Amino acid sequence: MQEGTRKTIRHHSLDDLIARSFSAAGVPDIKELTGLSRSDGKRPDGLSLVPWQNGKALCWDVTVSRQLVPLADWYISTAARDAGAAAERAASRKELKYAGLDGRYKIMFAPIAFENLGVPSASTSQLLSYLGRRLID
Repeated sequence: MQEGTRKTIRHHSLDDLIARSFSAAGVPDIKELTGLSRSDGKRPDGLSLVPWQNGKALCWDVTVSRQLVPLADWYISTAARDAGAAAERAASRKELKYAGLDGRYKIMFAPIAFENLGVPSASTSQLLSYLGRRLID
């Protein structure tokens, strides 16, 4: 299987898992929404259908990238000092890409970023912890 195909499968699987987490926590959401796009035409992966915070809906975008491989040469020194550094870097880049959406729409943006070895970014961990707590409340 080609790397592009594996990447696409991982992305869709992770995106589906995130959407199911929202639904399981009682937060209605929509995936692959139309009408909400960046200036380059790319869209976030999903959006809550109810306000998340301060009257704003939450949209998210999943990051699955070769750059999340924490064993790649350019990440070894950073990843050795800080688990999740690669995911943090990817989350920061994703936030920059979607920075203009909150000004044009009444939304908040949450990047979903994981390293290939499973370490999430801090914002991803916080979001998933919150959804998990809603399941047991």
